[in-house]
Amino acid sequence: MGYKKILATAIVIAFLFAGGCTEQESTDNGTIEWRDTELTDVTTGETFRISDFEGKNILVESFAVWCPTCLEQQKEMQVLREMEGTEAIHISLNTDPNEDAEKVREHVERNSFDWYFAVAPNEFTQALIDEFGINVVNAPGAPVVLICEDQSARLLSGNVKSAEVLEKEIREGC
Repeated sequence: MGYKKILATAIVIAFLFAGGCTEQESTDNGTIEWRDTELTDVTTGETFRISDFEGKNILVESFAVWCPTCLEQQKEMQVLREMEGTEAIHISLNTDPNEDAEKVREHVERNSFDWYFAVAPNEFTQALIDEFGINVVNAPGAPVVLICEDQSARLLSGNVKSAEVLEKEIREGC
C-alpha cells in the first residue's frame, strides 16, 4: 500500500474517532443508519437521504477532490449517465475530513458534473466503514457501493470501473 493511501486512511480514521456524534438515528449498537442520514447537495443546497431513492438503483461513490483516480471514476459515472437506457441515481460523497463543501462545489463545477455531490458527515463515513470495511473510504481505490432497489447494498470490487462494468453490475443487482 502506498504512503498516500496509508496517510489518507489514517487521517480518515483519526478524524472519525476525534469527532463527536451529532443527533442522528442510530441502531441498537450505536451505529447510525447511513441510508437515512440527511445529506446536503453542494451545488443546490437541497437535502436528501439515500433512503429517499428506495425502489431505484443507486451508485454511491466515496471520493476526495485531490484524488486523480476518483476523477477517473467520476468521468466513467458521467459516461454511464449518458448511456441510453441506464437508470441509476448517482451520489458522490466526499469522505476526506480535510475537504469542505466549497472545495467539492468547485470540483463539480470545474468538471461539469451534474449529479448529487455531498460531504459525508463523520458518523456517516464511520457507518460505511462499519458495514463495508475501510476500503469504502480509500479514495485511490475508487470505491463504489451499489444500492439495489430494495436498499440492499454491496461494495463493488476493483479500481476504476468503466461505464460498461457499472452498467453490468447494476443489471446483476445485489
